[in-house]
Amino acid sequence: MARPASFNKRELEQRKESKRRKKQQKKGDRKSSTGSRSFEDMIAYVDENGLIVDSPPDITQKNEIDATTIEVSVPKKVETQEDLTLKGRVEYFSASKGYGFIKDLDSAEKYFFHINNALDPVAEHNIVTFELIRGNKGMNAANIKLFKQ
Repeated sequence: MARPASFNKRELEQRKESKRRKKQQKKGDRKSSTGSRSFEDMIAYVDENGLIVDSPPDITQKNEIDATTIEVSVPKKVETQEDLTLKGRVEYFSASKGYGFIKDLDSAEKYFFHINNALDPVAEHNIVTFELIRGNKGMNAANIKLFKQ
């Protein structure tokens, strides 16, 4: 531990007191500088693009909005028929146990399938088309058909 330059108790007390006075003066300066800011200086506005600005918006460029066009609920879901068939390759298939795995050619994800979900007889390395259904442990392949070019 470093020793102070002076061992005199009175000098040490004077240094501590001067540090306290400087700290109080800095605190007073901070309070007086923030106290001079007015409420108007602290207001922020949001413009039509969603950006925060410090100037108020121009009222002459105000757009009228028809309140009947505003939807306050969740919009109705539009039913679209998407092609949900995927293309993949049978990576593993056990005919004795009746299950296997198909690897999707687009995403390289592997999906479990059971022989009951296969419409055509399949074997390993066959290219097949399939659809996904939610199973107990994730997504499973269903409606499996051999891919014919």
